[in-house]
Amino acid sequence: MKNTLPTSRRGFLCATAGVSGSFALGIELGGAQALEAAENANKRINIWVEIAPDDTVDIKFARSEMGQGSLTSAPQLVADELDASWEQVRISYVDANEHMRRNRAWGDMATVGSRTIRNSQDYLRTAGATAKAMLLTAASQKWSVPLSELTVNQGIISHEASNRRTGFGSLAALAATLAIPEEVSLKDPSGWHIIGKSVPRIDIPASVDGSQVYGIDIELPDMLHASIAQSPVFGGKVRTFDAEKAKGRRGILEVFTIDEGKALVVVADNWWRAKQALQEVVIEWDNQGNDSIGDAELIAQFTMALSAPEAAALPNNRGDAETALASSKTVLEADYYTPFLSHSPMEPMGATVQIANDRVDIWCSTQNAEGCLVAVANALQRDVTDVYLHRVQAGGGFGRRGGGDEYAAQAALIAAHLRTQRPVKLLWTREEDMQHDFYRPLGMYRLKAGLNEEGKITGWEARIASGSILNQMRGVPLARGVDGPATEGFLHLPYEIADQKQSYKQVNTHVPLGFWRTVGWSQTPFAREQFIDELALAAGKDPLAFRLEHMPEDELSRHILEVAAEAANWSSKPVQGVYRGIATTEPYGSYTAAVVELSVDDSGAIKVHRIIQAINCGHAVNPLNIEAQLQGATVWTLTAAMWGEINISEGRVMQSNFHDYRMLRLAEMPHVEVVIANTGGFWGGVGEPGQAPLLPAFCNALYAATGKRIRKLPLHHFGYRFA
Repeated sequence: MKNTLPTSRRGFLCATAGVSGSFALGIELGGAQALEAAENANKRINIWVEIAPDDTVDIKFARSEMGQGSLTSAPQLVADELDASWEQVRISYVDANEHMRRNRAWGDMATVGSRTIRNSQDYLRTAGATAKAMLLTAASQKWSVPLSELTVNQGIISHEASNRRTGFGSLAALAATLAIPEEVSLKDPSGWHIIGKSVPRIDIPASVDGSQVYGIDIELPDMLHASIAQSPVFGGKVRTFDAEKAKGRRGILEVFTIDEGKALVVVADNWWRAKQALQEVVIEWDNQGNDSIGDAELIAQFTMALSAPEAAALPNNRGDAETALASSKTVLEADYYTPFLSHSPMEPMGATVQIANDRVDIWCSTQNAEGCLVAVANALQRDVTDVYLHRVQAGGGFGRRGGGDEYAAQAALIAAHLRTQRPVKLLWTREEDMQHDFYRPLGMYRLKAGLNEEGKITGWEARIASGSILNQMRGVPLARGVDGPATEGFLHLPYEIADQKQSYKQVNTHVPLGFWRTVGWSQTPFAREQFIDELALAAGKDPLAFRLEHMPEDELSRHILEVAAEAANWSSKPVQGVYRGIATTEPYGSYTAAVVELSVDDSGAIKVHRIIQAINCGHAVNPLNIEAQLQGATVWTLTAAMWGEINISEGRVMQSNFHDYRMLRLAEMPHVEVVIANTGGFWGGVGEPGQAPLLPAFCNALYAATGKRIRKLPLHHFGYRFA
């Protein structure tokens, strides 16, 4: 049986409406459902809120925690509208199996695209407001007083006239039987008391003291262990294998292939024995003709795409760019290059699966609980409601654990092959993880623009050549041939340019593609915002002033750019030997800008003196967490800028571990000042936007310091390092 997920907004609304006694966005009615809740000590007011007799409020969390902090910030939305005290709040994961049985009642579970807050804030706040309204109604009925005379504050409901007060717990059982109000009012931001506060993240203590449980930590009685080898050449399969030597080793149970020969597995009584035995299996791979592909062939393919006569026009094209360029005083053209990148989270891929008693149990680090269930169910050709996921925190994801969850499907196939009721734990090695990723696409960008006598941009042309994650990974047809993630940053220019001609050319390769933190916004600003600096230089103007004179007064990109510049004191020159770069972007519904101050010595050693990260995400749920996210984005960005690169030779990835896929080290972390300049009025993303402006700002500062424009990453190829 093939299991699928509704992906459209309409599909989501229809799915949640299918829950018995519910209305759109998954808020559950009382009535029959309340009878079920009454059997438990906790009273389920709606599917997001359960209240115990001791006044404890259990708020459900549907998405995934992987260090980004939404396990804390999402419940803040519910708790504030409930008017609970944060001290009485407890947080627990939604049961993913129940979620699927109830037609996805809790909505989207995927933690991707910086959308946990921005896409669910409305129904989470509504859940809290609804629960509060039902508790107040219960108090009104119990005390026989008008509803209008009741108040609620910090988890206490009061009736001033009769001097009565009570906590939520004494009213929960009655409230759970009431019909949900058809409409509730949400608070004005001026009334928030938990939203907007830097409450401590609840996952931090366990992460610090070592008690946090990740997928890699799962240990179950009588558990078996599996190590896996997949074709080093993408698309390859096992042709033959000789496992006689491996089978003679201590503790080895079985050696076999799974997934139509795409991988070979060794199962043993512990993982180290399985890994060591796997190294002694002689495997002959069928490379499916992909073993002749390397960097040179790929770069040639992409370079041709930059000049291909046919390409898909971006929807924001307007005017006549060719005529405008022909009449320009100055015309500039530049090509930019960004390489394939690996996710390489600290916790490698893996999962534990047990098939017993007509059910499948899985313990797995994932960014998408329902996607994981579907992947396992499809692999086993079972209904998704037969699969039960035990939620754990993910040891990093960055998009890798939000895709196909193929490692979970592999663990399920291994357990099914063994035909035993014992749990089986699959763990990839670091090398397997790095060389069998879903990579950030290689991207090339050819930009061309003209300037008039006043130094204003006249015409603008851009050609983007890149793989399509949507088409290659997901099989999604591209609307008018344009891949949205690949063209992020060009689909809307914050600059007033009357004549624009932009196009996208899809380039297909055998390298698997996936969503990498910040996706296209991690690449396209490198070209766009550096080229804006190049135009400013050609016009003889300050990079900030040049940007501002091309922006409307009411443009929010202008606002955040000015905020960042003011924080950096841009109007005053930095100390001698220190140079600045600036950039602005509009990622994931937010507006961001960055200023980088650095110096470079004659040997190419870079010292970053200060970084300003400014963001306008509309409303801030947890400011301290926003600060942490932008600091984390700094680590991610500088790593990619300096060393990030996946090379292909003979069809396979050359990098294998952190010795040749370098990460930023603690001593190299610069000082980062985060400025949250929210204007209100919208809900933007936070987890990924911080990276978007930082890369071009860093490279613009590097040019200011050296006079050398770097249009190809990573920077270490040009002799740069951190001091």
